[in-house]
Amino acid sequence: MSMSASRETDTLFIFVDEAGDSTLFANRRRSIVGAHGCSRYFIIGKLEVDDPAGLSHRMTELRRELLAHPYFQGVPSFDPARKKTSVMFHAKDDLPEVRYQVFDLLVREGDNLRFHAVVSDKEAVLKTVRERNASDPGYHYHHNELYDRLMRLLFGKFHRLADDYEVCVARRGDRDRNEALRNAIDHAERDFEATFGFGRGGQDAWKIRVSAPRNDVCLQAADYFLWAIQRLYEPRTDNSGNSLREDRFVKLLWPQIGEIHDLNYGTAYGTFFNKQRPLSLEARFAEVGKQTKKKP
Repeated sequence: MSMSASRETDTLFIFVDEAGDSTLFANRRRSIVGAHGCSRYFIIGKLEVDDPAGLSHRMTELRRELLAHPYFQGVPSFDPARKKTSVMFHAKDDLPEVRYQVFDLLVREGDNLRFHAVVSDKEAVLKTVRERNASDPGYHYHHNELYDRLMRLLFGKFHRLADDYEVCVARRGDRDRNEALRNAIDHAERDFEATFGFGRGGQDAWKIRVSAPRNDVCLQAADYFLWAIQRLYEPRTDNSGNSLREDRFVKLLWPQIGEIHDLNYGTAYGTFFNKQRPLSLEARFAEVGKQTKKKP
């Protein structure tokens, strides 16, 4: 698929990925939200890229330069057999030195990149599911429900408009959910028209495909934006047992972030973090300068 610059074609190129997982339960309906291996928050984000071919080229060249640099010789994540940084950038797997280089490249892209995301607190989702189970014992939560809901919310917002939209969505596991994604965006289009009184071209204006970050480098860029958001929301434990969150990565990318919709914080409609209300630890968790010691 050809992806020429959107300024020439009036086509908006969008790359969609997720952070965390939409799982709530283990066996026998036991909640595992926030447990080891299961996130507390689920995030879906979209990265609008003016020049996908140019960004892909620059990120690929950076990775080639790093692979050839003697400093990284013998590093496990650069081992081709491990299929990590050797084949693509992935913020979770990349070394801090690599992340610095990727973040620097993304920041230099400036207004060519615009990021939006929807964040869901799975504890709030779990409460809603429990309440529904109480009135409807036959209901069983499926993790795709949360994914599809966030997709619909993300694409139902009044963001940048264009004549056509080319959407590349990161594949989830081994299943190609192209039809479900199409349905979610169709719902979002109807939501948009009902809210704002006009449409964005209907189905004919939207081209949707499912791909893998290894094949679409711009998905790797979306992953870095998501990792920055996740680093703020999901606490991690350091070697001393302190629970830490970081917002320095969000602050770095904030000029390129249009909006973060936190569904379960603040009002019934959630909280919209944007240029007027930046997302930070102070704004969301009021924990700056505090380290919560892990109980023995």
